[in-house]
Amino acid sequence: MKALDLDVLTMIVAVADTGNISRAAEIVHRSQSAVSMQIKTLETALGKPLFVRKPRSVIPTQDGEVLLTFARRMLALRDEAWAAVVRPDVTGRVVIGVPDDYASSLLPSILKKFSATYPKVEIQVVGLPSVALAPMVKDGSVDLVCGTRVKGLSGEFIRLEPMVWAAAPSAHDIWRERPLPIAVFLPGSVARENAIRSLEQAKITYRTSYESPSLMGLLSMVEAGLAVAPLAQCAVPAHLTLLGHAQGLPEIAALELILARSAKSKRPPCDFLAEKIMSELRR
Repeated sequence: MKALDLDVLTMIVAVADTGNISRAAEIVHRSQSAVSMQIKTLETALGKPLFVRKPRSVIPTQDGEVLLTFARRMLALRDEAWAAVVRPDVTGRVVIGVPDDYASSLLPSILKKFSATYPKVEIQVVGLPSVALAPMVKDGSVDLVCGTRVKGLSGEFIRLEPMVWAAAPSAHDIWRERPLPIAVFLPGSVARENAIRSLEQAKITYRTSYESPSLMGLLSMVEAGLAVAPLAQCAVPAHLTLLGHAQGLPEIAALELILARSAKSKRPPCDFLAEKIMSELRR
């Protein structure tokens, strides 16, 4: 039982979530060799392998999946215990910037849990594209930004967010049209740049039928059957159709989701929200 140290379980979860020991080592701020050694030590203590090692990834075994279920619960309980002691003293205000596509899909459940744990902390959400939030981090207008890595906006890596082509089910094979009608975010958007680059590399002609800084604007065009939209997969509503190679559309490079912090964010409410975002989105 002593082998089930919470720090080791944190490493196990990080490896399972990333599928990569090197990336997991970055997340837990340990060396790759240290993470590998801890996993091997735990496997020896349990008498069972927890991961299957492949050339470019590691995958949990059946026993590994069982342990992961308990590990997540134990780590969550640790966080709850910590919060139960400190939350009466945590007050203040946190301003967080989030682009539309992430605000609607990734943040609601996180902010709901955070508010339940820290009821005295006021949260203000600023919904703007990542490129517009970059200067706001520098001047302290926002404390945190959960967004896409763009020029001028750097932060701690969270995960890679896949991109897909989205269309309305009733669009009558709109993806076959040439030039391909696309609905995209405004210039400066990494999602826009990645999508256009993929079309150009695949030598697919396209026309920009709609531009908007708003996710809802893009979705309205897609739902009307007037365009396809390159979106973060997490932001695509369930009623839309995902397109790809089967429809002749190219793969789009993933988005790098990061958490950026301003110099003014070094205070407990910001620290706890940052920790919550990192732990939830890395799962």
